[in-house]
Amino acid sequence: MSPMAAAMLSSHPNVMPNVTAPAATAGSARLLLLLRRRRHGRPQAVRSINRPDPSDPFPGTLGISRVDWKASCAFLSSKAAAGPGSSSDKPLSPSGDPPAADPEPDDDDDGKGGNHRLSAAINGVRTAGAGALDLVPISNLPRPLTIADLSPAPMHGSRLRVAYQGVPGAYSEAAAGKAYPNCEAIPCDQFEVAFQAVELWIADRAVLPVENSLGGSIHRNYDLLLRHRLHIVGEVQLPVHHCLLALPGVRKEYLTRVMSHPQALAQCELTLTRLGLNVTREAFDDTAGAAEHVANNGLRDTAAIASARAAELYGLQVLADGIQDDSSNVTRFVMLAREPIIPRTDRPFKTSIVFAHDREGTSVLFKVLSAFAFRDISLTKIESRPHRHRPIRLVDDANVGTAKHFEYMFYVDFEASMADTRAQNALAEIQEFTSFLRVLGSYPMDMTPWGAPSSSTNPPPPPPSCSAPPSS
Repeated sequence: MSPMAAAMLSSHPNVMPNVTAPAATAGSARLLLLLRRRRHGRPQAVRSINRPDPSDPFPGTLGISRVDWKASCAFLSSKAAAGPGSSSDKPLSPSGDPPAADPEPDDDDDGKGGNHRLSAAINGVRTAGAGALDLVPISNLPRPLTIADLSPAPMHGSRLRVAYQGVPGAYSEAAAGKAYPNCEAIPCDQFEVAFQAVELWIADRAVLPVENSLGGSIHRNYDLLLRHRLHIVGEVQLPVHHCLLALPGVRKEYLTRVMSHPQALAQCELTLTRLGLNVTREAFDDTAGAAEHVANNGLRDTAAIASARAAELYGLQVLADGIQDDSSNVTRFVMLAREPIIPRTDRPFKTSIVFAHDREGTSVLFKVLSAFAFRDISLTKIESRPHRHRPIRLVDDANVGTAKHFEYMFYVDFEASMADTRAQNALAEIQEFTSFLRVLGSYPMDMTPWGAPSSSTNPPPPPPSCSAPPSS
């Protein structure tokens, strides 16, 4: 034990140990003087112990070495943590001396009382109300945050928080359940909110539609993919089965209005005409939301186009089942996450990119498509959207503004993994003659047949990757 520790832990506080001059520094002499004054009823202020000494090598450590200081404090804390019943558990009198009925701490067998007050004085902590000094309980200290507090990483689909646009009963909820079985689905009133829910760690994933086999692309989500920094980690294709829903007892000939999402209204336009319904079409935020609106407001002249599950949830009857114009009506959803997944080559993968060019003419677009064609890479989709930051470009060289046309961003999906050398070489070539190129994600393809019905009771088995969609 160091000389300083021996001085602090003396068996009798009124007996000064023999400490040689080199070991007893100015800081240690002050501490020993404090101990002696403490025993004679002249307590010192706590701040005097922590007053810095210019000669101290480490300010605030009383001139002793850092190793000795830590060893002494650890020993004092262990002595102060002795069981109840010791003299250290009794409060001090206002003058700083122990109560008269209590023996002096140095009369204890192990001196726990004196060590307890000394360690409390060193820590500078005063017990509220009692006027006594005490250590901070270890159990009250804050627990350090772990990665589990910020981003739980459960097994695939095991209570994974998945955001979707709509209300319970929406097709997006069914897509989230198909992509991540047994997940905790989080409804959002807008597509933008679903993106932000993942960015703000409210949700772990988002499942959002990007295209339908009848209605085409959902352009809003293509724009949001570019605006936000989320990554596509999978896709899921969901067969859509529309139903005409109304309040119980309502007949089709009494209807004057039909409400649903614009995509659903477009997908059922011909069938509504064949049913002889002379009704107005009214767009709503989502299909299940339209069903909820009809039920909550008791609209007996209005029907909604939604799923059979929405009819069960909101107490509506099904007036007509399967009213989509095409029986093979499928919506493609993408699964979004904060981090990308590691691409692989042991199963079919798809990669989505977006690019723009600042050169005139169509040669750049031709070169991009040629980069894939020369490497035998199949393109599954190409989508153009107006350039938000530079929507108009002058055509003539005189720059007088006589002719203008739109600038576009191009979204491309192709069947190859980023782990494939062909895809890497193709993107390296494309980057040479484009002004902007971004990989939105490289993810497993959904190989489920389009004709297979969606079933919540028999979900497909999860893939090996926790972020991958189910496969057949």
